[in-house]
Amino acid sequence: MSGVLALSQPSMAETIHGALARAYQNNASVNSARAGVRVTDEGVAIAKSGWRPYIGASGSLNYTSTNNTSRITTGSFGIQIQQSLFDGFQTLNNVRAAEAQVRAANESLRNTEQDILFNAAAAYVDVLRDRQIATFRARNLDFLSEQVRAASSRFEVGEGTRTDVAQAQAQQAAAVAQLSAARAQVLASEATYLRLVGDKPGKLQPAGPVAKLLPGGMDAALGAALSGHPVIKATLHLVDAASFQVKSAEGSLLPQISAQAGVSHSYRNTVTGLPGVGMGSGDGSSDSASVGLNLTIPIYQGGLASAQVRRSKESLGQARIEVDVARDQVRNAVTAAWTQYVAAREVVAAGRELVSAAQLALNGVIEERNVGQRTTLDVLNAQADVITAQINVASAERDVVAASYAILSAMGQLSPKRLGLAVATYNPQEHYDAVKDKWVGTKTPDGR
Repeated sequence: MSGVLALSQPSMAETIHGALARAYQNNASVNSARAGVRVTDEGVAIAKSGWRPYIGASGSLNYTSTNNTSRITTGSFGIQIQQSLFDGFQTLNNVRAAEAQVRAANESLRNTEQDILFNAAAAYVDVLRDRQIATFRARNLDFLSEQVRAASSRFEVGEGTRTDVAQAQAQQAAAVAQLSAARAQVLASEATYLRLVGDKPGKLQPAGPVAKLLPGGMDAALGAALSGHPVIKATLHLVDAASFQVKSAEGSLLPQISAQAGVSHSYRNTVTGLPGVGMGSGDGSSDSASVGLNLTIPIYQGGLASAQVRRSKESLGQARIEVDVARDQVRNAVTAAWTQYVAAREVVAAGRELVSAAQLALNGVIEERNVGQRTTLDVLNAQADVITAQINVASAERDVVAASYAILSAMGQLSPKRLGLAVATYNPQEHYDAVKDKWVGTKTPDGR
């Protein structure tokens, strides 16, 4: 590709793949999403705690004195264990819902990673485009400054008019403003690049579209997107989670059975009598143990359980609708990206021909002006056509590359592995495996 995507750069210049690799590793939004998945992972361990026993200890010590005639010291301590035996399958369904939420979070993370990779790719080509436009604007200013000088020289020798000079000066002033705006846009694009990639853009190598990774047509792209996009998969997993939450809510209407056991030791020491007269004392201690079963049959709970069941069912209905919403969004994204890709390629092809024709026309108008057959205004208009055509080509070349990445993102296939990025892929399964069956311990797997 030419223009913005075919700048001659040194071999050590940054590549788009290098920029995407750094964005994948360092982008704050991606790292925040990964932390969010780790938070969701703990939901499984929390749900599984309903299957595990509760063990607690208690103790007390009391001292009582009455009119200096008696002093009573009592104390006790014990250990209790409580274990749920049947909770209406609430824990089972809570665990299944939490596992489905983890799967949904993993797919949402994939989508976030895709979004960041696409945004980083777009930022990369935005910088290339805007730098090229700034170069065009600078060349245009140089050209117009030369036209001002030439018009002034012709006016001084009587071959031109003051109008020619004024027209050239007006175009020169406009070019100064346009160059200033173009340079400001470069700074804005570089700031976006820094935010997404984590480094300021240096010299950037040209970037081409990922055409080899695209399917043969839009129908194939739609098929791949509707069957494998992470947004759709995430919503399907959330449907599963909502379904299990309905069953868990219904479980609160079923009988609950639990077992408990405990051991305790208590003692009492009593001292009576007046000082100097005689004191009497007595003490004793006892040990006890208990074990038992509790059966709870809910009859009426003030409408709370029924309302929770109804709310869960409505949430399930909403989750199912969200699947259709996600499919519509994916279908729209694929269609928009594909049509933009095709249109941009056609614009590039036509634009290159237009640039060549406009440049040829400009050269002819200048020659005709030199022999008196054209005016300075004709030259200025021809130059404006050239600069407009060059900027349009630069923008279209940017759109071709960005749209190709947009297609992959809309298909759900914009991943480091598919792009061949030299970066270690984040695997959320490692953290999940480390915490899903953890019984005790407050330290996270990374030692915090």
